[in-house]
Amino acid sequence: MLCVRQARPSDVSQLKTMIHEFAAFERLPVAVTEADLLRTGFGDRPKFCALIAEWEAQPAGYAIFFDYYSTFHGRPGIFVEDVYVRPHFRGKGIGKALFARLAEVAHQEGCFGLRWEVLDWNTSAIEFYRHLGASFLDECRTLNLEGEALRRLASSG
Repeated sequence: MLCVRQARPSDVSQLKTMIHEFAAFERLPVAVTEADLLRTGFGDRPKFCALIAEWEAQPAGYAIFFDYYSTFHGRPGIFVEDVYVRPHFRGKGIGKALFARLAEVAHQEGCFGLRWEVLDWNTSAIEFYRHLGASFLDECRTLNLEGEALRRLASSG
């Protein structure tokens, strides 16, 4: 019934579709293209890894993640950029299966743990993460530098 597997280049079209669905759900703009995903996820130097969840051979969800390093832990961790389960597949344990596979990857690679973000209004996801045993880093604030501010800083050096 449920299969969670590593994404392949042939999944890029469906992956892009689900990313756009997730962005619409989160009310966020999205600009990613199939070419972007092929180049950055499946090229010579992949910048992310992806898992595809299938329910009865139908694409049901995905996870995108990448490595980062924690100087405090002295070990790598995995940052989970996206975990998305399509609405009509929710309640079947797919989200938990995606996180279980992510935890398995982290354990196999000697990582100290997983880290991700959640929008403060997404109460169902927050409750789901609490049930997984995740702890919230309320004292941390996420920062973002992009667009013109990023270009300005880059050219100031």
